[in-house]
Amino acid sequence: MYDTSNLRKGLKIELDGDPYIITQFDFVKPGKGQALYKCKLKNMVTGAQFDRTWRSGEKFNEANLEEREMEYLYQEGNTYCFMDTSNYEQIFLTEEQVGDVKSLMKENTVCQVLFFDARAIGLTLPNFVDLTITESEPWAKGDTAAGSTKPATLETGHVLQVPPFVNEGEKIRIDTRTGEYVERVKE
Repeated sequence: MYDTSNLRKGLKIELDGDPYIITQFDFVKPGKGQALYKCKLKNMVTGAQFDRTWRSGEKFNEANLEEREMEYLYQEGNTYCFMDTSNYEQIFLTEEQVGDVKSLMKENTVCQVLFFDARAIGLTLPNFVDLTITESEPWAKGDTAAGSTKPATLETGHVLQVPPFVNEGEKIRIDTRTGEYVERVKE
């Protein structure tokens, strides 16, 4: 159980049966009266955001969250199959639950799945993944303009900008937080 003195950015609390994360936090002490805690909350299931103000002394429930290491196995239609690496139990997540990271996932990728009351609500990939370029234009000698890049398609279908010296068939490292090229990977 939390009270208002525990509020801070990044804290996960439960309100009205849903998990929320505090994305902004301000403490206001007026000249007279109780202190106010102004927070911006984000629903961890729907993504909806709103502002809420509490007076000092109010109490909240801690969100019943659990993060488990799971391995992505395969896609079947609009669902994605994951296996718990500790007990080999399989679960299926929808395209909506997986989110935008689906374009950077390949089979056997180990990731963290966030559960709220035994229900999967989110997915986090490792910070960096290594993928192979399946399609990219060849580099023409003389294309040396500063900051020049070219589009490349990865084995997962994700398209990103890479430096001109990176070629089709090469393995590259991608930052999953930004979706951008980091470096070539030597085999």
